[in-house]
Amino acid sequence: MKLTDLLTKGYDAKAWEGYQLPKFDLEAVRAKTHDQPTWLHFGAGNIFRAFPAALLEDLLDQGAYDRGVIVAEGFDFEIIDKAYAPYDNLSLLVVLQSDGSIQKKVVASVTESLRADPQFAGDWARLEEVMTAPSLQMVSFTITEKGYSVAPADLERGLSPVLIMGKVAALLYKRYQAGALPVTLQSMDNCSHNGDKAKAAVLAYAEAWLKAGLVDEGFLAYLKDESKVSFPWSMIDKITPRPDALVQELLEKDGFEDRDTIITGKNTYTAPFVNAEETEYLVVEDRYTNGRPPLDKAGVLYTDQATVDKVERMKVCTCLNPLHTAMSIYGCLLGYTLISAEMKDEDLRGLITKMGHIEAMPVVVDPGVLKPADFIDAVLNKRLPNPFMPDAPQRIATDTSQKLPIRFGETIKAYVSKGLNLDDLVLIPLVLAGYARYIKGVDDEGNAFTPSPDPLLAELQPIVAPLEVKEGPQDMSCLKALYSRKDVFGVDLYEVGLGERIEAMAAELFAGPGAVRRTLHKYVSAR
Repeated sequence: MKLTDLLTKGYDAKAWEGYQLPKFDLEAVRAKTHDQPTWLHFGAGNIFRAFPAALLEDLLDQGAYDRGVIVAEGFDFEIIDKAYAPYDNLSLLVVLQSDGSIQKKVVASVTESLRADPQFAGDWARLEEVMTAPSLQMVSFTITEKGYSVAPADLERGLSPVLIMGKVAALLYKRYQAGALPVTLQSMDNCSHNGDKAKAAVLAYAEAWLKAGLVDEGFLAYLKDESKVSFPWSMIDKITPRPDALVQELLEKDGFEDRDTIITGKNTYTAPFVNAEETEYLVVEDRYTNGRPPLDKAGVLYTDQATVDKVERMKVCTCLNPLHTAMSIYGCLLGYTLISAEMKDEDLRGLITKMGHIEAMPVVVDPGVLKPADFIDAVLNKRLPNPFMPDAPQRIATDTSQKLPIRFGETIKAYVSKGLNLDDLVLIPLVLAGYARYIKGVDDEGNAFTPSPDPLLAELQPIVAPLEVKEGPQDMSCLKALYSRKDVFGVDLYEVGLGERIEAMAAELFAGPGAVRRTLHKYVSAR
């Protein structure tokens, strides 16, 4: 069984039993997409194939749409060379369900894959052709938050930039020259107010080029005219881990041959298949200038900008991200390497369940289009316990200092602003107390471990250096230099009245081997 077998007539359909195969006329869709493209996507990584491309596959299978998506990769060209081209842009989506079963679906909605760089003359010419097509409605992105960065040196390269958003700006200039045609740039990256990041990057290039006399003022006016070019916000949520060995074994038993992990020179992990969790959310601000594919028929929630913002806040401040951080801190301290294994630990499961439902829910932002209680229940009962998801607390613990202000500081601020009793917060302070023990880098058995990469780690670790993991009293006053930092926690925890309580909890967590488990059990049981 190979993906390209499906492009030939007379393939062995019986061999593909258990696999969901495309139900549409692939040749017709590819031809129409080539001649009248509506959707161009930048970022050919796993999340794209597992989510946006799979949504479009559903539309095509329903007969609700007649065109595919063209994907372009501007960072790691080997993804196109090794994961797309050899398989004629077909891929396999393996959905890993929490009950231990899997679904297998061939995704054929990607009709072309291009390397977004002028060094590949044919691909770049095709990109210019697509970007100047009047039919083009949406240019979308899954390029990670870093992809929207703008470097001064790149601005100085004029109309031949190297960074991806510079290339997009150059292509938009072609669209402007073709008649100032309308289009929407839709970020689908997992970062707050993502549309604003895309807009800021594009405008930075346009303004630099205008100043250098490379473009006319009309180009800048075109980009700023929201009836011509729009940059909607979105909230995306779906976990797509690296290709998993267990999935590869299951596919091998089926006789599916296109299953080898591909590691590029830029250390991207991909494969002809993508494994992903079953739960997914995509909430999009419905602000399009030239129409859009009807992705709402495949489950996308279209709404206004304020609602997208509320969904984002619900997720990152209450219903998912704080639970992840709590599990990462205590998972590392207790020696876990899998989130799914942590969910079998009654103390850890109790920690995040009670923290979410009891402590954070009173100040949750309710977006209306998704129920916070339903969202958090899916996290607790489907997403985190999923035995197929090889996610690790060590990965989630990366950059924790950058995450704490939003994931916990916002809840504390909301308690203060609403005049709620901060004594009702027990487990959130316990997580923050655990952070001091975590950056100490000593687990509950007394063994040293290396905390995950964090830009403030070298600055914060000396604060806890005087503390020891030992029985008996010790001076915890050094922690004031940690818990008073608004940049780390979003608030000065002493000013709001939680600092001393967190210090006391930290003292319990440092009280010798086994203290983390004892302290965790004590507070979770009492809550």
